[in-house]
Amino acid sequence: MTYIIIGDSFTFPEGDAATNRVYAYAKGFVENNVNVHVVGFRGDYLANHSGETEGIKYHHPFRQTVRHNNFFVRRWQKVKKYYNTVSILKEINSQDKIKQVTVYTTNLTTHFFAWFLSERFKAKLIKECSEHPLRLYQKNIFVRTIGHLKFKIEIFLSDGIICISQFLIDFHRLQGYPERKLLLVPSTVDPARFAGSKDKPLPYKYIGYFGALTFKRDNVDLLIRAFVAVYNAYPDYFLVLGGPGNENDRAQILDLINNLGISSRAKLLEYMPRNEITRYILGSEILVMTRSNDLESQASFPSKLTEYLASSRPLITVKVGEVGNFLSDGVNALLVGPGEEIELAEKLKFVIDNYNLAIEIAERGRLLTLTTFNYNYQARRIIQFIDTLG
Repeated sequence: MTYIIIGDSFTFPEGDAATNRVYAYAKGFVENNVNVHVVGFRGDYLANHSGETEGIKYHHPFRQTVRHNNFFVRRWQKVKKYYNTVSILKEINSQDKIKQVTVYTTNLTTHFFAWFLSERFKAKLIKECSEHPLRLYQKNIFVRTIGHLKFKIEIFLSDGIICISQFLIDFHRLQGYPERKLLLVPSTVDPARFAGSKDKPLPYKYIGYFGALTFKRDNVDLLIRAFVAVYNAYPDYFLVLGGPGNENDRAQILDLINNLGISSRAKLLEYMPRNEITRYILGSEILVMTRSNDLESQASFPSKLTEYLASSRPLITVKVGEVGNFLSDGVNALLVGPGEEIELAEKLKFVIDNYNLAIEIAERGRLLTLTTFNYNYQARRIIQFIDTLG
C-alpha cells in the first residue's frame, strides 16, 4: 500500500519545522513497510523536481527551474501543476494502491484538490493540523466568519485529522468533529540523527538556539536579553543562533545584539540544511527553547524541542502550551515561565554551575524520544488509526 503526503505548507526534503514533521512521518511509514510519496505542491523554482531520500520518494509537480517573464505563461504553469500531480498519482497507483492522502496546507483550494485526489483514487483523506485553524482569521468578525466557514468545509471533507496537541483535539471535538476520527501525534523526532559523535563545529562553548528567528512568536529576544547575565559572568560562553528567518528578523536580532553590547560573543548563523543544524545542536553546551505565550503556542508543539531532547544536551525551555504535559522542571528538562528574562538567566547560570546534574536531567529527557516523541512509534499509531477509518 502507498501513502501520499501532499501540501504547500512545507518544502522537501530541506525546510523548517513543517518539513521535519513530514520527513519524520514519511521515514516512519517506510520503516513500517508502507510506500511513501511526498508531493511538494508549492510553486517553488527548483533545480530538481523529483528524488528519493532514505526510501522516501518525493515530487515537485510545478516542475519549473526559473521564473518565466510572461504573466500568462506563469498562470498556465500553475494550472499545469494540477495536471502533473494527477499524472504522478496515476502512475503511483498503477504500481501500488494508494490508501490514504495526507494534506498539509492552510489553502482551501489545495485542500479541495487533495480531496479530489482522494476521491479519484478511492483513498482516505487525512488532514494534518499542526497550528490553530483560525490563527490567520482573527482581524475582525467578517474575517473570523470566513475562517470558520473554511474550517467547517475542511473538516467536512476530511476522513480523519491528525493534531499536534490536545488543545487542537479538544478544539475539533467541540466543533462537532467525531473523536474517533481524531488522533493526537505530538512533535516527533528520529533520535538516530543525534547519535553520532558530538564534534564541535565551533571552537568555543556555546548556548544554542536553532529554530525560527522571530521575536513575536518564538520570542528569540528573550534569550538574547537573558544571555547578557551569562556574558558578564562567564567569559568563555558564547550565544549561537540559527534557523529560518527573513531579512527583517535577522536585522532585528543583530540590532538587539549590538544594542546590548554582546556582539563579540553572540553569533547569528546563515541558514543551513538539516544535517548541518544537527551538528550545531550536538555541539552546544546548553540548548534553549523560547516561545511567546499566545494562541499559536498554546495550540502547537515546537519540533525543535524534541530535537533538543534527542541530543542529550542540557535543555532549558519555556513552559508554554503543552510543554508541561510532557516535561517536568528538574526531572527531564529545566523549565521557565514565558517572558521571564531573569528566570531564564538564572537557569542558564544554574546549568553552567551544575553541569553534571544538568547532563543527568538531559539523559532522562532523551528517553522520551524513544517512546512518546519517537517517529517510528508514532508512525505505527498513524497506520493503526488509518486502518480504523475503513
